[in-house]
Amino acid sequence: MSEYVIPHKHEITHGDRVRRNGYRPYLIWFTGLSGSGKSTLASALESKLFQDKFHTYILDGDNIRAGLNTDLDFTESSRKENIRRISEVSSLFLDAGIMVLTAFISPFEEDREQAKEIVGKDRFIEVFVDTPLEICEQRDVKGLYRKAREGKIPNFTGIDSPFEEPVFPDIHIKTTAQSIEQSLAALYSAVLKKIDS
Repeated sequence: MSEYVIPHKHEITHGDRVRRNGYRPYLIWFTGLSGSGKSTLASALESKLFQDKFHTYILDGDNIRAGLNTDLDFTESSRKENIRRISEVSSLFLDAGIMVLTAFISPFEEDREQAKEIVGKDRFIEVFVDTPLEICEQRDVKGLYRKAREGKIPNFTGIDSPFEEPVFPDIHIKTTAQSIEQSLAALYSAVLKKIDS
């Protein structure tokens, strides 16, 4: 940061917002292959939290790339910058007292660790949506895997770019072993335990 950039300290603090809301906000970070079910689960969890009077917001991969990150491609350096920006935006939302849910492939362990550092490890919940590649390819709702196999999309995670699975995620959802309803119930219970701890 430049020596000429001096962040202003505002009168209303994060602690003030926590006391008013009655809970500490968390960043709930969904990671997994394209088509694994990240956005579906994030949306379902947000609905549950919203019904319970939590202030929530979802940051989704395609939505962010359609606006804030339109200047980034899918090279490794751009993917790292994509995750860094998302982490900084998430930190601002958390400071505002909002529960943030993000749904990004975020394939590299180093980038997910950086996200934790930016927002604070005590405010970060990592959710690994674990769906085998073959199942994601069968779903292929957007036709991306087919295009990647045809060589039309380079650097596609799971095909010609690696996905580094989280070693110790806070929540591990195995979508082939449980239904969406079961996954949501496990997610919701784990998140509430974090919030109440």
